[in-house]
Amino acid sequence: MSETTALREAGAAKTGHTGPNLANPLSGLRTDIVSVAGRIATYAAGPEGDGDSATPLLLIHSINAAGSAFEVKPLYDFYAGRRRVYALDLPGFGQSERSDHDYTARTMTDAIHAAVEKLRDSHGGAPVDALALSLSCEFLARAAVETPDAFRSLGFISPTGFEGKARDDATHSTLGKRWLLDGLKATSWKRGVFGLLTLRPVMRKFLESAWGSKKIDEPLLDYDYITAHQPGAEHAAFYFVAGYMFSKDILRIYQALKVPVWMSHGTKGSFTDYRHKKRVTNRLNWTIDIFETGAFPHFEVLGQVTDAYDAFLAKLGQVSRRVVVPSAI
Repeated sequence: MSETTALREAGAAKTGHTGPNLANPLSGLRTDIVSVAGRIATYAAGPEGDGDSATPLLLIHSINAAGSAFEVKPLYDFYAGRRRVYALDLPGFGQSERSDHDYTARTMTDAIHAAVEKLRDSHGGAPVDALALSLSCEFLARAAVETPDAFRSLGFISPTGFEGKARDDATHSTLGKRWLLDGLKATSWKRGVFGLLTLRPVMRKFLESAWGSKKIDEPLLDYDYITAHQPGAEHAAFYFVAGYMFSKDILRIYQALKVPVWMSHGTKGSFTDYRHKKRVTNRLNWTIDIFETGAFPHFEVLGQVTDAYDAFLAKLGQVSRRVVVPSAI
């Protein structure tokens, strides 16, 4: 039995998963790694390159009731034809472990650390390019502040943390509400609440809200529905709903980044509040592009997104990897 197969079976036993196997969200080589955040499924495809193309690219999906690496599939498939590309299912999602434990911003950041460390070990210790979606941008930013030498660049698509009341506390705590989490996890509520969140019409409505249109990606909805109905799917989702994955200090984290950052967001749908973007707009290491799309522009205008991202990456060889910017914290 291979190590990967053994890990899959161990993970299935730990989560009590005895039903039909969930299809991998992405093609290529799947490898499961063990970390402090639990068992993490990772995926790899594409050629080993030379020069800039030798830098591995890690893609990280967003967080919601049905998150998975399927959310980065257009980018993964595109870059697999040009360079070595990786993706992961974050703890509690997709093919990763879904056991009943804490799922916090720390858990997700540690999972990224583990994936990046494993990836760099396979590439001679070289720093990586990493690109995340939505709430996972917060985890990626924190990982880059904690281990800046591990990253050549960061990419944020529709990042959270710039909306609503400024999250710029000096503490590293989260917005988690214990009373809400306990209520969600109560036996009498657990099945009913998560069942409502993962009804197919409700999931469709969420994607339509994210897209700002009824013309969503149907294969993504199909996969979302299946992955959200796997055993243990509710554990991470409840921590998300209860606020434990949202950091109170994320604006300070974003402002502390020294590596080159590419940020993009859309103008349609429910996720268009970037009122605190001014905190980073004029920073020399930040590049910001806006698309006439919803929150998942890579599903709507893939060519525009990859052109903009590639233009950002092309500049990395022309400037110093570290840009001196005034400290904000």
